[in-house]
Amino acid sequence: MSKPSSRLKFGAFLAPHHPIGEHPMLQFRRDLDFVEQLDALGYDEFWCGEHHSSGWETIASPEMFLAAAGERTKRIKLGTGVVSLPYHHPFNVAQRMVQLDHMTGGRAIFGSGPGALASDAYTLGIDPMTQRDRQDEAIGVIRRLFNGERVTAKTDWFTMNDAALQILPLQEEMPFVVASQISPSGMTLAGKYGIGIISLGSMSTQGLMALPTQWGFAEDAAKKYGTTVSRANWRVLLSWHIAESREQARREAGPGLMRWHNEYNVGTLQRPGLTPFTSPEDAVEKTAGGEGAASTIGTPDDLVKTIRSLIDVSGGVGTIIGFVHDWANPENTRRSWDMVARYVVPEINGYLDGLRKSQKYVIENREVFERAGQAVMAKIMQNDKAAAALPLTGPGRVAIPLINAPDLQKR
Repeated sequence: MSKPSSRLKFGAFLAPHHPIGEHPMLQFRRDLDFVEQLDALGYDEFWCGEHHSSGWETIASPEMFLAAAGERTKRIKLGTGVVSLPYHHPFNVAQRMVQLDHMTGGRAIFGSGPGALASDAYTLGIDPMTQRDRQDEAIGVIRRLFNGERVTAKTDWFTMNDAALQILPLQEEMPFVVASQISPSGMTLAGKYGIGIISLGSMSTQGLMALPTQWGFAEDAAKKYGTTVSRANWRVLLSWHIAESREQARREAGPGLMRWHNEYNVGTLQRPGLTPFTSPEDAVEKTAGGEGAASTIGTPDDLVKTIRSLIDVSGGVGTIIGFVHDWANPENTRRSWDMVARYVVPEINGYLDGLRKSQKYVIENREVFERAGQAVMAKIMQNDKAAAALPLTGPGRVAIPLINAPDLQKR
């Protein structure tokens, strides 16, 4: 594979989805340890979300979590995935994001959404029919505030009187990203404002196949509003668990995958059309079995194949975001992310091409390097003691790289 024209970035999306049972304090610390690992492994982005109900999703303030993560990391970008804008006064959101940007040294990404859990909106007394329009309103106002404007606005859910930020973002232009799932609203917002997208609906096969249609929504809106959207700012979510063999990956992930699906998706959220898995093997087969599956439970090579297929289907994206889950235990989960960084990322981005070409060249041009061995032998034969020692010196007994070593049996 030749080196792509632009490097594909990689990141992680922590909703989080943690089974109930672990001490919440230790969960937060484990998640922070995980961000630190991703930073050390060279991942580009880390995202965490905002939720207030369901039991499984414990982060209520992504900005607070990311500020702590910023103190433990050096280079990884830190994204809110997402701030649910209808839940907050837009001025407060803008201030928190600016503070996060400064506290992380300009590494903040502002990801927003309308709010994913119906139970969250119900808790806050928000009519679900208003959420997407409110997200639109809030984005428009927050962009103006980030630009240093003084804003006066009155809507049916917030008021601003000559509001201006005391501090602007550290970044010249903090990235704006909107979440997109199944409806066209997220993609349409991205096109309207010319901002980035993180597609969360791609964790199903149907979602993957719909990616070209979804991108079309963004392009249509961009044309309508006179903006532009770039595939380089398109992030697509995938789920995976990687191990040394498919059998090992399936064995490690199966029971946790079954619990996540049965207890969370079916039992807690009661998502329409879903039925419980009957066994860990059933869970793996229905989630990651067959061609075109949206999830990969297998080897690094399997994930490389999935990502290349996604690129072909979608027409090209800028970042692959891995969904963080507890399908496997913490130790195996950490090893899975380690293997993706070590083996999948370099394969996708062509980092190994030069090494393979170098190896191939040496193999195919062995005769060119025979002269190096002849030079060593000539020097040995010029010295009587060295020449006399040759019978005592056999292959593998001298510290010379074999590619340059002469055949000491030939004189």
